[in-house]
Amino acid sequence: MSQRVTPRFFRTSQIRTRAAVLAAGLGASVVMGAGVAAAADITAASGAASAATAVEAQAAAQAKAAKIQAAKAEKAAKAQAAKAEKAAKAQAAKAKKAAQAKKAAKAAAKKKAVSWIDPVKSYKLSASFAANGGMWAHKHSGQDYAVPTGTKVMAAHGGTVVKAGGNGAGDGPAYGNAVVIKHGNGTYSQYAHLSQVDVKIGQVVKTGQKIALSGNTGNSSGPHLHFEIRTTPNYGSAVDPVKFLRANGVTV
Repeated sequence: MSQRVTPRFFRTSQIRTRAAVLAAGLGASVVMGAGVAAAADITAASGAASAATAVEAQAAAQAKAAKIQAAKAEKAAKAQAAKAEKAAKAQAAKAKKAAQAKKAAKAAAKKKAVSWIDPVKSYKLSASFAANGGMWAHKHSGQDYAVPTGTKVMAAHGGTVVKAGGNGAGDGPAYGNAVVIKHGNGTYSQYAHLSQVDVKIGQVVKTGQKIALSGNTGNSSGPHLHFEIRTTPNYGSAVDPVKFLRANGVTV
């Protein structure tokens, strides 16, 4: 019986063929694994990019919302500030108006207070209006202010001089040297027994202006100023001068 003998070189060839196949398979597996890994990397990168885009979009939306909110807040703040400024201006205007009214009232009160004044300072009241006495034929026609001779006599109110000089400025020698001033509303003031007359007929005088010096001329028992308030420039029309002055804010 015969035996089959495989040649040596044939066995060697088979071994080489198998090795090549194995090597080829291994290479294919390596190549396929690399591809899968590459695909995985691409997928991961794509996911990361999508997440980054979403974050950016969210951040942009939040920034936009914050900007809108800030604009609204700024607008509200401006409106509030404008309202506050308007209220402050209104309050300031009201305060200014009140201050002006107060100032005007004070000025009016001051004007009224100095509208009429006493004709002399540092005096003592002596013979009063309508008093009886042996120094005059009828009741006393004015108010006497006891002051030393040479005391400054002032216009009790602004006006125009209508009488000035001796003989009572035309009202008789009993008054001595005298001055009569015409004021508004049919009111006249008379100053008598003067030692010196410093104004002339027709002269305009102001309240408190010096018009004469007190004395003891005419029918007088001592130095003093005889003061009258009249409704005409002439004797016989006198009213109570103290009541008149007090009614015009003068403390007599």
